[in-house]
Order: sequence, then structure tokens, then C-alpha cells
Amino acid sequence: MTFDSDQPRANPASVADDLEEAGCPPAAKADLPRIERAVREILFAVGEDPDREGLRETPARVARMYAEMFSGLFEDPRVHLKKFFTEKYDEVVLVRDISFNSMCEHHMLPFMGKAHIGYLPDGRVVGLSKIARVVEAVARRPQVQERMTEMVADLLMEELQARGVTVVIEAVHSCMAIRGVRKPGSMCVTSAMKGAFRNNPSTRAEIMTLIYGDRR
Repeated sequence: MTFDSDQPRANPASVADDLEEAGCPPAAKADLPRIERAVREILFAVGEDPDREGLRETPARVARMYAEMFSGLFEDPRVHLKKFFTEKYDEVVLVRDISFNSMCEHHMLPFMGKAHIGYLPDGRVVGLSKIARVVEAVARRPQVQERMTEMVADLLMEELQARGVTVVIEAVHSCMAIRGVRKPGSMCVTSAMKGAFRNNPSTRAEIMTLIYGDRR
């Protein structure tokens, strides 16, 4: 399965709007007591006793886990791209196999995998670790893989003013593996091609070869 943006370049307001809709005020924090109360209610609802020994600490554990998994809601991923370096380098920059974990917003079950991110600089390059931090910030919120792919690509295009950006994400979804159709091992692949990578077939072919090599 692949997903490919129909837009050659990001709408300047699109990422800001997406972040505002998905995010929370910067000063906000996860409400741990409220999560604990909700988890207790879920345990009651499924027929369990949240006061038995094995479950007494479960609501608190789940609350801490959600605070960690959804920490991206309280972080603006753009901050990681604000510091860049001026370089004349104009060839592909690629970071492969960036591992991530996220939470499917449809079933509140995790999906995890790897992101491959490449861009063509136009005078601006960014530290490689910053790209991984952007992936982390975007992943750690209730998410769908398609939106995550687009959001990361748009952020890089907007903040780095790159000539082109490619984002390819490969992930395994536990909502498909352990429930419903129950197909463990199935891989979802999404892609977003921006600028030169979308408009120039040879440039697009180059980045896909760099990402996959002989694995295709």
C-alpha cells in the first residue's frame, strides 16, 4: 500500500493548521488523575475488578504510559528545524531507518516501524538528529500513518525551504495484527514526494534506490 501526495509543494498554512488541530497549548500537560479514573472505568466495564492486587497500580501505569506516548501533543516539531546551517551542498541528504512508535487513533493500539527521509537542500541543511526528533514529535500523538507521512514532509519543505523532500514510512499496525482481520506481519508503506522528487522522475528514482537499494 502506498500513499502519495497530490500536492507538489506544501500549503504554507497546512502544517500549522494540522498542528493546531491535533495539538494542545504549550503549557498543557497530560491529566494523569483523569486518565487513571478512565482506566478504572474501563476495567469495570470489561468485567474486571480494578481493586484486585494485580490491577491496583494499572491505572497509574497506563496514565504514565499515555503521557509518554502522547507527549508529542505538547511539542511543536518545528522547533527542531529552526537551527540550520548554510551550505552549498545541493545533492540528496537521506536518513534511513529512523525507528518510531505511534498510536493509531482509530483503535488506540500502537503501530511501529521505520521512516526514511531525504531532502534536496537549497542552501540550508539541518543536523541529522533533528530529523529524527521531528519524526518522534509527530509520531507521539494519536495518529494515522498517512497524515504522519504528509506532516513530516510538509514540515521539512516549509522550514528548510528545500528543493524537494521524500518521506517513506513502513509500519506494522497492531490493530490489524491482533484484532479484526488478524494478519500479523502485514506491512503498510506510505510515501510523500514533494518538489523535485515529485516532478523529476530521475530524481525520484534516485532517492528510491538510495532508500531500498537491492531490497526491492
